[in-house]
Amino acid sequence: MKIESRFQPRSKNGPPGESSSSGPQPIMMHRRTLLTAPLVLAAASALSRVQAAEQYLVAAQGNTEEFLIPADDPGVQLYLRNKRSVGAGAQSPARIVLFVHGLSYPASVVFDLALEGQSWMDFIAARGFDVWCVDIRGYGRSSRPPEFDQPATDNPPILDAATATRDLATASAFIRQRRGLPRLTILAWSWGTVLAARHASESPDLVDQLILYAPVWTWQGPDPSPSAPPVAYRSVTADAALEAWRKAAPANKRESLLPADWSKQWVDAVWATDPKGARMKPPVLRVPNGPLAEVAESWKTGRAFFDPVHITAPTQLIVAEWDRTTPPAQALALFPLLTNSPGKRLVVLPEGTHSIFLERNRKSLFNTVQSFLEGGGA
Repeated sequence: MKIESRFQPRSKNGPPGESSSSGPQPIMMHRRTLLTAPLVLAAASALSRVQAAEQYLVAAQGNTEEFLIPADDPGVQLYLRNKRSVGAGAQSPARIVLFVHGLSYPASVVFDLALEGQSWMDFIAARGFDVWCVDIRGYGRSSRPPEFDQPATDNPPILDAATATRDLATASAFIRQRRGLPRLTILAWSWGTVLAARHASESPDLVDQLILYAPVWTWQGPDPSPSAPPVAYRSVTADAALEAWRKAAPANKRESLLPADWSKQWVDAVWATDPKGARMKPPVLRVPNGPLAEVAESWKTGRAFFDPVHITAPTQLIVAEWDRTTPPAQALALFPLLTNSPGKRLVVLPEGTHSIFLERNRKSLFNTVQSFLEGGGA
């Protein structure tokens, strides 16, 4: 991956696209150009948008671009990755897709993990879509909270859904500005569905379509309390993650569910995103504990994470048959509450777990989502 020389210091204030003393300078006009000022201003605005977008571009290769953009808190950066077919033309909101990850693993090494040479992002991009993913703060290549440099017991759980939803909104705003479109489509998994649904209900005009795989509304899965101690972050080992993953499937299906070479590729990619944790013995992935703490509270109190009535975008709910984390009953309970979602759909996929997109039957999920995307959500 080559590093582009166009990377410049980003603004310390304001959202992506705003100029600062270290960024693109405004175009100055003389009095004699006053009559053409509207044209000049329009051109300057377009130029400013291009310059601002390039300011955050940190790497580009082939059909892939990577960005670091400022979050709405000083000093916090968010990592975005974009893939689209080479030569792809202008897109519509229905064909710009933003992936949002769950509470343990970053989007950049989940949705863009090339198993047998193709990731889910590759699959969608190859069909002419403009595909993005974002790592929420505390995950992947986005900024890590300072609490990660201290013992987990020194601080309370870090990161809540409200903050993470703001990160999603910031990523969405950057993409919409870069593409010059008013809306986009959001595709989320597990805890990420909380963020996507909150954003869609709070800002309905900004979301064209909503796809929620393994949706979370109120927590109806197993009691997460034993895994959610009141500390800043969790340290997850690969062995524990793989064991929990395989246990969700029937015993006679576990070996074929996740091929050994796939699981190794997944472990190598995910645990490499935490270099400090990877040097520990055994290697660990440090994960913000705030999301799991909120899930545990929802399990105890029944508190919902969002109000489905306020979602007005066409919405697809998908869940797999063997999902123990967010069981099918949870999606079935949510579906009739989406009373203002036109063309809503609910699909239960056979022979898959919470992470079917990394399993043998992943193409069944890919094709189900693709049918919704290409049908315009109707």
